[in-house]
Amino acid sequence: MMAAAADGLGSIAIDTAQLNMSVTDPTAWATAMNNLGMVPVGLPGQQLVSDSICVPGFDPGLNMMTGITPINPMIPGLGLVPPPPPTEVAVVKEIIHCKSCTLFPQNPNLPPPSTRERPPGCKTVFVGGLPENATEEIIQEVFEQCGDITAIRKSKKNFCHIRFAEEFMVDKAIYLSGYRMRLGSSTDKKDSGRLHVDFAQARDDFYEWECKQRMRAREERHRRKLEEDRLRPPSPPAIMHYSEHEAALLADKLKDDSKFSEAITVLLSWIERGEVNRRSANQFYSMVQSANSHVRRLMNEKATHEQEMEEAKENFKNALTGILTQFEQIVAVFNASTRQKAWDHFSKAQRKNIDIWRKHSEELRNAQSEQLMGIRREEEMEMSDDENCDSPTKKMRVDESALAAQAYALKEENDSLRWQLDAYRNEVELLKQEKEQLFRTEETVTKDQQLQFLQQTMQGMQQQLLTIQEELNNKKSELEQAKEEQSHTQALLKVLQEQLKGTKELVETNGHSHEDTNEINVLTVALVNQDRENNIEKRSQGLKSEKEALLIGIISTFLHVHPFGANIEYLWSYMQQLDSKVNSLSPGDSHCQDLAC
Repeated sequence: MMAAAADGLGSIAIDTAQLNMSVTDPTAWATAMNNLGMVPVGLPGQQLVSDSICVPGFDPGLNMMTGITPINPMIPGLGLVPPPPPTEVAVVKEIIHCKSCTLFPQNPNLPPPSTRERPPGCKTVFVGGLPENATEEIIQEVFEQCGDITAIRKSKKNFCHIRFAEEFMVDKAIYLSGYRMRLGSSTDKKDSGRLHVDFAQARDDFYEWECKQRMRAREERHRRKLEEDRLRPPSPPAIMHYSEHEAALLADKLKDDSKFSEAITVLLSWIERGEVNRRSANQFYSMVQSANSHVRRLMNEKATHEQEMEEAKENFKNALTGILTQFEQIVAVFNASTRQKAWDHFSKAQRKNIDIWRKHSEELRNAQSEQLMGIRREEEMEMSDDENCDSPTKKMRVDESALAAQAYALKEENDSLRWQLDAYRNEVELLKQEKEQLFRTEETVTKDQQLQFLQQTMQGMQQQLLTIQEELNNKKSELEQAKEEQSHTQALLKVLQEQLKGTKELVETNGHSHEDTNEINVLTVALVNQDRENNIEKRSQGLKSEKEALLIGIISTFLHVHPFGANIEYLWSYMQQLDSKVNSLSPGDSHCQDLAC
């Protein structure tokens, strides 16, 4: 249709040379504007627009410009809205020809028509200034070139509302604001009018815009959720509820090394949930026992890893020694280069570089050697620790540690019995609460029997606790007695050594022969053995004090020196010389009588 209109206009175009009307002529311009229904604007003799934009002629019979092919902005290839021109160049609108009407642009010197603020999602325009004789068909013919029209609501007055299918079509309709619309070739006022196109606020447009916004928000939330789900770490698997069948399957999994880590988490969750009771205690005990047997495999695995670590250490040490030997060779090369024979042949810059390289290599060599020496020191410390563990001085510590371990085991047993007692007490309280809810008249006898049974069990547990505490105290007393006996024997050995030294000196002064000294040594050894036997017997009877045992040892050594015996008064005077705080010995004392004999 537009192509046919353009061809028709081109066929009836009049040659501009016949009119010879200059655009710069003010009279011709005023006549053209009067024919278009516009007030002429501009001064005489001034060119309003440039020669490239203005039209060369105007035909008053056709009421249109001639000499150029009209450009229709409604052509789909060009689009209604041209690309935005530079800001310094004003937009020049062209005449638009339709089948039933013609649209003439407004004076370019006039300000552009104003529009209201665009509502969100606007698809409806207000069209005012329509000719009185304009029908819906004519309006649709003009505005359907902007896009698909969904509805036209025409008023009895000279305005209407047009709703398009898309929002960008409204911009094309706004482009027509300011155009003068003329129906056919009539000059009647009812057939002409100035169009005013503006944005209109419609509830349907706003509702569709809100729906689109909500849809976009849903899509955005969905996209974010997918992104969060992709980045979220996987949740742990759900743990099944306890049952005998599941417990049997879990016991098999605990024995399997590949499924142990998964099974142990399930076992832990069951125990924390409180699934352990009287009925399932044995089953849980077997599962805990299988978990304990897994410790041996873990220790073996640790030993293999430690062996691998030792091998890696050995490989690292060998590689480090190889690197260190190469560093030594490099340093030797630099040292040889700095000697007088080779040093004189190098230039000054070469000597400087060789000196810098030598210092750097020596620093690296020293650092590597220090690292290797540190590794060797650590190995020597580990070896010394192993040797110290095997020394005989730690035998007493081992014995003490064994006793301490036994005492610790007894304490643990005591604690376990206490926990069992607390469990029994809790069960008693639970039974009390359950029995209070039932009928008291029917179950009083069974309740009393249960209470008596529980009291008997509690008494038995208390007795067991008392016996265990007594055993623990006996062990502690035995440990203290062993320590006291050890200190006593050490002190007695010191005293005997001093006495033996004194006897040797007395023998040498009295002039006894070497045989006598041997006899004295034999006698001392025999007496020491006899003293040990006497000490064993006295332990069975029970010595009164440590001081008494020390006095007996001193008296026995005194009698070794005097093989023919000595008087009690002489013995007493000797003891008074050693210690003035010693009480007098009665002749009827059993120990004194034994020593005198």
